[in-house]
Amino acid sequence: MDSSTPRTATSFWSVIFAIFFGNFLASLSTTTINIALPDFMQEFSSQLQTVQWMVTGFMLATGIIAPVLGFLGDQLSYKRVYLISLSGFTICSALCLTAWNIESLIFFRVMHGLFSGLIMPATMTIIYQVIGKEKQAFALSLWSVAAMLGPAIGPTLGGLLVQYFNWHALFLINLPIGVTAILVAVRRIPYYKLSKKQSFDVVGFVTVIGCSTSLLVAFSEGSTWGWGSVKTVTLLIAGALMLALFIGWELKAKEPLLHLRVFRIRRFTYSIVLQAIISISLYSGTFLVPIFLQTVLEVSPMQAGLVMLPGSLMMVICAPISGRLYTRIGPVWLCMVGVILMFIATLMLSNLTVSTTRFYIAFWMAFRYVGIAFANLTVTNSGMSAVPREETGHASSINNWIKQGMGSFAIGIFSSILASRTAVHLQAAGKVTAMVKDKAFTWGVDDVFVVATVIVAVAIPMSFLLKRKKPASAAPAA
Repeated sequence: MDSSTPRTATSFWSVIFAIFFGNFLASLSTTTINIALPDFMQEFSSQLQTVQWMVTGFMLATGIIAPVLGFLGDQLSYKRVYLISLSGFTICSALCLTAWNIESLIFFRVMHGLFSGLIMPATMTIIYQVIGKEKQAFALSLWSVAAMLGPAIGPTLGGLLVQYFNWHALFLINLPIGVTAILVAVRRIPYYKLSKKQSFDVVGFVTVIGCSTSLLVAFSEGSTWGWGSVKTVTLLIAGALMLALFIGWELKAKEPLLHLRVFRIRRFTYSIVLQAIISISLYSGTFLVPIFLQTVLEVSPMQAGLVMLPGSLMMVICAPISGRLYTRIGPVWLCMVGVILMFIATLMLSNLTVSTTRFYIAFWMAFRYVGIAFANLTVTNSGMSAVPREETGHASSINNWIKQGMGSFAIGIFSSILASRTAVHLQAAGKVTAMVKDKAFTWGVDDVFVVATVIVAVAIPMSFLLKRKKPASAAPAA
């Protein structure tokens, strides 16, 4: 078992170069789809609640598979897991090109998500196991640049491909990037293993799939079925029970699927809570704004992408800056600044009207993304750096499971709130006209952003929990 890895400047940049393509591929595939949801609705004659499962199902799959990363990495090595996930992702992109209806496309997107859910946590684990602690914050900032570059160009690229080609181009573009990522990873990432083989935790895997699926479906369809309906309540209860069973089983299992003992590290636990809040805020904007732009302001997909572009570019620019500042001022104040910026911008986006300009939306989305760039990297590195090296795979699994799960739940919850609040505003208006529909939809979007603002506000005082204490931080390292 070879646990030694080089710490030279050459190996640092080789690893960063190798993980760049995979992170970029995973994030690009998600963001190009978001901007094209209205086109899929028209192409397949489907409702938003059906088409949104291209995003929700994808995110659900990434959340389901994330807890398995620790087990797979311990058995195969994280380099091999990364290569398998890249290969599967590329193959699923080709399968999406063969979709004949919305149901088949959703199915292939879910398979897409299973492999995508392994890419980012695998590359994050490689950073914390291969790169020295003194460079981990900067390495994570570069890792974030790769992950954020997808959102930066994804909406614009997606809009361009849909407007001048068709939806097939959204998946075709993944093929050359995927092949390149595989070739680079084979050559640049060293092979290593830190753990011995263990048996697969079937009970843990089944219960984590059951609880994730049940809760997501309940939150996504609650507004349609009714929050007090038998189906909704049954799924909520079943999901909660299976989650409790999963936690109880993992805590007593000799070889658990997921090492929940990392939650004993308080700074990691606090970072997970903050990560959930940031993820919910992030997906509220990426889900709502493109739909508002194309539904109410009636802009083209490419124009909607251009409105989103400045904010995404600001994330790319600010990520390395955040990595440098982290080593100088620490996590607390950096996270505080980021969360406050998010709060202000989300609050301003809760005042949209049918006459809101594209410049107004672009400005506040950019303002918001600056806050996300500072807060997201700070929270992630603060928690992961407190975890012992041999447990980073499981910590990364938990981190991405929570983040992707919260993203899935956020989209499901926000779409339900949007549909229910829009219906309430339409009913209050009485006579229904095209203008009234636009106003009702806009007020529904505002209501969702109000909810997101309240959620972000919770993170402001919680930023102080990231304060590093010498005794607490020294214990896990020992």
